[in-house]
Amino acid sequence: MDPTWFAPLALALGMGLLVGLQREWSHHEVAGIRTFALITLLGCTAVLIGEAGGFPWIFPAGLGALALLVVMAGVTRVRAGPVDPGLTTEVAILVMYLVGGMVGAGFRIQAVVLGAVVAVLLQAKGPLHGLVRSLGPGDIRAIYQFVLVALVILPILPDRGFGPFGVLNPFRIWLMVVLIVGISIVSYVAFRLLGRKGGTLAAGVLGGMISSTATTVSYARQARERPGIVPSAGVVVVLASVVMFVRVLVEVALVAGEYLGDVLLPLSIVPGVLLLSTLWPAGKGKGGEEGVMEDPDPPSELRTAILFGLLYSVVLVGVAFARSNLGTGGLYAVAALSGLTDVDAITLSTAQLMRSGEITPGTGWRLILLGSLANLVFKGGAVMLLAPIGLGKRVGWSFGIALLAGGAVFILLP
Repeated sequence: MDPTWFAPLALALGMGLLVGLQREWSHHEVAGIRTFALITLLGCTAVLIGEAGGFPWIFPAGLGALALLVVMAGVTRVRAGPVDPGLTTEVAILVMYLVGGMVGAGFRIQAVVLGAVVAVLLQAKGPLHGLVRSLGPGDIRAIYQFVLVALVILPILPDRGFGPFGVLNPFRIWLMVVLIVGISIVSYVAFRLLGRKGGTLAAGVLGGMISSTATTVSYARQARERPGIVPSAGVVVVLASVVMFVRVLVEVALVAGEYLGDVLLPLSIVPGVLLLSTLWPAGKGKGGEEGVMEDPDPPSELRTAILFGLLYSVVLVGVAFARSNLGTGGLYAVAALSGLTDVDAITLSTAQLMRSGEITPGTGWRLILLGSLANLVFKGGAVMLLAPIGLGKRVGWSFGIALLAGGAVFILLP
């Protein structure tokens, strides 16, 4: 007898024990560790016998018989007295029968992943229910608007160029919108999970992930009203800009990952300088009050997505015009202007140009760096206008040496 014949049975048994362990631990009445192990063995055996003996009807017949048993067990429980009306375990039973069948049919990796997902979902009942209860009407609306943005609008858009220079590809433009909204949603979820419990460090990191510009303006206004938060506000503003560079690198990795190695060093020096610059003002500011990170709006608002798509389209046309008529100097002018208020658009358009071979990585990272430095200038100006002089000095110190470092990188690095 071929010993490998027992391998799928062993794997099916393992997946059944994994899910059954969770159900047994949670004291569920319908099925426990032994029942789930038997269910996956049943599914696997049905497929093996069906294939070996030419009886393809065995597996669906087993599924029907199992469904009937589940119904009978439910009826018995209802007659015995009040019961939990949930169907989670009953559905898990049917899914794990199919997992066993997948193992027997040779889809072992998929079966392992599916079985693990079932186990995690069963175990995560409390956190998942808590997360749902914490969502407000705006959060629910944002979730379904993201579904609209990513799964309804994107697939129906034409994947070809239109407009000036043929650079306005609706599908690719909206794909970048989906990417930016997706990154923002991850950041928003992190904010909802951490709330305001993480203090200054979390405020800076989450602020940079969501919007370093909005975070800078928010803390500048708070510092004018509450001078005691100036030390912590300075740290938050600088950290948010550090994370902005991390976000830029993530975008390059997602769009043109093969060139990440070319842009990593030049785009890491400025945030490194910013991070080091926080040590001096942070040390002087110990004991001050902490500001409060304002609740961000849900990131998948359709209007915001459309506005970013329009901005990205304008940058694409501007870059194409500059390449065609103004040369490299024109590209740098477009990067500086577009980066003043939004670094994502110039980053994504530059990454696409690098991926298509239309510009070299050396020109690419310089365009992104210039847009990022312009954004620092804009945020620094906002702090000078909105915040008290103490915060202006702290942020001016950090941004000033970062701009000098960025200029040196731009000119000196090959």
